[in-house]
Amino acid sequence: MSEIEVNPRVCNGKPVIEGTRIPVTVILDQFASGCSMNDIQRKYPELKVDQIAAALRYCHAMIDHSDLQTVTA
Repeated sequence: MSEIEVNPRVCNGKPVIEGTRIPVTVILDQFASGCSMNDIQRKYPELKVDQIAAALRYCHAMIDHSDLQTVTA
């Protein structure tokens, strides 16, 4: 996924949108708070739709390739 960069020198190695310092988690937080793709683009005009979608694809790939356990409260 070339749109996502993991570099220990950028944001402490958190996955970011390539060429930015915008962590993938920021994109997820925006969606979780009810923002649409257009809302996110307005807040982060340097991002393209493809880059925002890449953040979602990255998260999907990470979840799909991990052994998640259910946490109950």
